[in-house]
Amino acid sequence: MPQEPSHEQRVITQFAPRAAAYVSSPVHAAGPDLDRIEQVAAELRPARALDLGCGGGHVSYRIAPHAGEVVACDLSADMVAAVRAAAAERGLANITGAVAPAEALPFADGAFDFLACRMTAHHWRDWEAGLREARRVLRQGSRAAFVDVAAPEDSVADVHLQAVELLRDTSHVRDYRASEWLAGLGRAGFTVNAVRTHRLRMDFASWIARMGPPESHVAAIRSLLAGASTPVARALEIEPDGSFSFDVVTIEAS
Repeated sequence: MPQEPSHEQRVITQFAPRAAAYVSSPVHAAGPDLDRIEQVAAELRPARALDLGCGGGHVSYRIAPHAGEVVACDLSADMVAAVRAAAAERGLANITGAVAPAEALPFADGAFDFLACRMTAHHWRDWEAGLREARRVLRQGSRAAFVDVAAPEDSVADVHLQAVELLRDTSHVRDYRASEWLAGLGRAGFTVNAVRTHRLRMDFASWIARMGPPESHVAAIRSLLAGASTPVARALEIEPDGSFSFDVVTIEAS
């Protein structure tokens, strides 16, 4: 009987063929959270920064002009290769790469003096372990920025969002609530300094195309969105074509 793939293998399978799409994705390449990460990097001028779960590398590209070195780290070797290639095209020679899960980083304690983690933690198999590793590799007194989709605090809307996320991307684990982020970072040893949120709209057609789920999953997503209760439809700002919006949380910690 064939062995079922691990969660990590499922993530790699999902994202490896889409590395170039994430490098060029307009949704991932801009936003007030990226602007803030660059602002912090410009203030700190870190000697060595970590882009944890680099994806398309947009954090790395923003930090690189202000840092001595930026390590773009991701579970997917294809993602890291795509980021390295894009960095070379942009003349950002100080971006290096590493392939590793967030839960087991191949870096020494206190190896970095700035860390940014954007739109990746919802894929981690063990979120708490990933946060602990982020704290371990960050030098004492240094700063970090965590950005991710924030699930609604309302349980019904929360479950609805997780369901459509999982149907679109079977490597999805969980969008954590802002309250969960604050508690989790505290348990990992971080002190939260600032919390910002903004709304992000997902255009249904491009959101689906980016991952290419099977048509049966697309039909199920459409059914869930169309059948949402009024409070859920209001919380997710569901539009007639299936486009919707959610909160993105940016947490600065030290």
